Amino acid sequence: MASVSSDQSADQAAGNPPVVVITGASAGIGRATAVAFAGRGAKVALLARGEVGLEGAAREVREAGGEALVIPVDVADAEAVQRAAERAETELGPVDVWVNSAFTSVFAPFSEVSAEEFRRVTEVTYLGTVYATQAALKLMRPRDRGAIVQVGSALAYRGIPLQSAYCGAKHAVQGFHESLRIELMNEGSGIRTTMVQMPAVNTPQFSWVLSRLPKQAQPVPPIYQPEVAAQAVLYAADHPGRREYWVGTGAAKTILGNALVPAVLDKYLSRTGFSSQQTPDPRPADQPQNLWEPADGPGGRDFGSHGLFDDQARTSSKQQWVAHRVGALTSAVGPAVASAGAGLIVLTDKAKPVVGALKSRIGSSAPGSASSSGSASSPGSASSSDSAQS
Repeated sequence: MASVSSDQSADQAAGNPPVVVITGASAGIGRATAVAFAGRGAKVALLARGEVGLEGAAREVREAGGEALVIPVDVADAEAVQRAAERAETELGPVDVWVNSAFTSVFAPFSEVSAEEFRRVTEVTYLGTVYATQAALKLMRPRDRGAIVQVGSALAYRGIPLQSAYCGAKHAVQGFHESLRIELMNEGSGIRTTMVQMPAVNTPQFSWVLSRLPKQAQPVPPIYQPEVAAQAVLYAADHPGRREYWVGTGAAKTILGNALVPAVLDKYLSRTGFSSQQTPDPRPADQPQNLWEPADGPGGRDFGSHGLFDDQARTSSKQQWVAHRVGALTSAVGPAVASAGAGLIVLTDKAKPVVGALKSRIGSSAPGSASSSGSASSPGSASSSDSAQS
């Protein structure tokens, strides 16, 4: 099934505004998504820790034409998430769409991340997604309808340096999503779950994530505005039958490149992955840290949806335009074909470095080559099957 359920579509056609719950709604992608749904007149439950940011998001939702319900909650608390879900449904009505966007991270080499910090990132980013999905399913199962959208990342496939806790958590979300999706299919459930793999996005995370980097943290270009990500989430919510969506050329290049030449990307990232995640400017000494307490909570400020990189961020994605249309034509074959086709269409000359690297690897893997036994692209090799993806 490639779209929302017939009952859900009928409700919306009858003029009943959709009810949407969004975690991580106080800033970034979650907030932009809330505003985008509000543009459709949706009733939106805004879940996050930061009350100042939540109130700012609620104002924007109302200004966009939606109804907002602010529910401060830490998604790492399973019981609190369940109570928030029940409140959302009691006050707004049956939940049609649930979007999981909450996360936290630490910018630092793995050796500089404490066990407590790693646990906290995992509890928020991975277990928070699990707990919220459990709450959503508890609401949706009696009606046998609804859509759950997991906000993922290209880093759910490819680990990068300086973000080991976040990459590990997003990999876990990816595996969880796949398992749940198959179980729902086996049940013949009317509930759909999908995942949207994001590129680098200009969100406030680079201004409030705990960082031990000497320079200001930054997303690796190409960078997209949160509204691009939000439109991808809306499309996924409307068409949750596809297992996942890729957003932007950056995500497509990362996922496809990792599938073809993961070991080449390992070496590339070992040379570039540290500097590319930092600006030339020193990290501000007074930068807030939202790992344990929200930077947009009491005593903090409203950071909004956008981060520091408006001058670099793209406001549209050609890859998305193609992916949505190619997807409609290839649904019978599978979503991977649609995403891969869309990614390959837009890569053009930007893919040449990866293609060149692939040719180099093939050449070095020829019979008699000293490096052939360690080739990452050899079928069945340990490095190709066990490599961190995208």
